Amino acid sequence: MRVAIIGGGDVAETKHLPNYRSYEGVEVVAVLNRREEKARSFAERNQIAHAYTDLEDMLSTEKPDIVSVCTPNKYHYHHVMEALRANCHVLCEKPPSIAASEAKEMNDLAKEKNLVLAYNFQHRFSEETAMLRNKVQEGMLGGIYYAKLSALRRSGVPGWGNFISKDLQGGGPLIDIGIHMLDSAFFIMGFPEVKKVTANMFQKIGPYKSEGSFGTWNPEKYEVEDSLFGTIELKNGGLIQIDTSFALHMKQTKKLNIEFAGDQAGATLYPLEIYTDEKGELVSLYEKGPADTDDRERLSIHSFIHKCLGSQEEWITNGAEGYEIQKLVEALYRSAEIGESIYL
Repeated sequence: MRVAIIGGGDVAETKHLPNYRSYEGVEVVAVLNRREEKARSFAERNQIAHAYTDLEDMLSTEKPDIVSVCTPNKYHYHHVMEALRANCHVLCEKPPSIAASEAKEMNDLAKEKNLVLAYNFQHRFSEETAMLRNKVQEGMLGGIYYAKLSALRRSGVPGWGNFISKDLQGGGPLIDIGIHMLDSAFFIMGFPEVKKVTANMFQKIGPYKSEGSFGTWNPEKYEVEDSLFGTIELKNGGLIQIDTSFALHMKQTKKLNIEFAGDQAGATLYPLEIYTDEKGELVSLYEKGPADTDDRERLSIHSFIHKCLGSQEEWITNGAEGYEIQKLVEALYRSAEIGESIYL
């Protein structure tokens, strides 16, 4: 399998490249970046044979089997569509895009061409997610009617990249880190149908500070939300709450977790524990040790390769699921912008 990488940044270098190279029979043959010096430097530093600045040229010359898209969110749609048109399987960094309509077009084209389109939601590949999904399918929690998703940082505005640009990223913590918890929760719950979403978002800190635990930024260019809080009502009567922030005056440094409540038991994802109540006493039904964070990226990329080679792999976030998650993100932002619930 021949792989080409679009976007010669940190994500490509530290996550995609080493995990492709750790899969026997896969060769990374080219990298593309719009800046020639950056493409060439990335290629030389990582012993990649070819560097390009023109996407059509790279696709027609190298004819890769797989394309990895590691560019700012705004460009995902264009890069994914061009790679699919060139008959390549595609692994795209999250989010799928910045618009649900684009995510739908990407999924439709992948289906039409019978190609694999996947998104790199690596939290799907934690041991905790796999175990809890199995326990939910076995019925240990009963019917899940409430979930609380947290993707919170007290002072975690990224001081690098394009994370404070609404044009390039499409938003702030919801589309950057909250989307991971959305994907994991819906995957664990079997993608229940959504009735409506309601959200509020705030921009109270980023435009008035310039430094945090993740570096410095220009407050005059801060365009995204500091925080967004939403509720997702399901057609089965269940409720999901989601809390996200880059900056929020809270006691903890960060919180990345999901809690579930079913009619038979409840669960916390990190660290994984399933529990119930007996006569007012908490009873643990299942428990795993500290969260395993080391192998998710490798499993995500290797599962994508398995799928490209014909496996019936279920764990990747495929084009259809990516579209569903993108619809939720778009609806949450829209609700917060207009101050009304959005029905789906």
